[in-house]
Amino acid sequence: MDATPRFGELLRLLARHGVEHVVVGATAAVLAGAPMTTFDLDVVFAPNPENRSRLLAALAELDAVYWDPLGRRLRPDADRLETLRHHQLETRLGRLDLMREIGRAQGWPEVRARSHAVRLGDLTERVLDLEAVIESKEADNREKDRAALPLLRETLRLRRARDGG
Repeated sequence: MDATPRFGELLRLLARHGVEHVVVGATAAVLAGAPMTTFDLDVVFAPNPENRSRLLAALAELDAVYWDPLGRRLRPDADRLETLRHHQLETRLGRLDLMREIGRAQGWPEVRARSHAVRLGDLTERVLDLEAVIESKEADNREKDRAALPLLRETLRLRRARDGG
């Protein structure tokens, strides 16, 4: 798999397959102006059967396999997409983390409602609001999330000050 993430190409491929998704996590924070780096693309996907089928077609084109320290090449399938909450995948365009929910059981309806459209060149993406990214990282409470929270909170504070709110 390619070690250099190519998120733009990955997002274009998802769009070409009609996959309904919202960009979340550190990528959403970066798109909101947070000065940080991420090495994977995190998305929450619509869990309906039609979207899962489109997602499986996109993952096949991406040659996606689950990240596995033993080096096994486990491929995503319909059963896994329907039942597992989190999918850490390696693709030919970089790491892709697919989630059914984030934070405190924030699934597709909640994530979609707290997202907004962001224009990225010729592509329009749904991206989770920075406040919701912060809430999900607080809920996950992992060491790496706790380390990022001061930066994310300051980014949100500066955005609000700039926007007058």
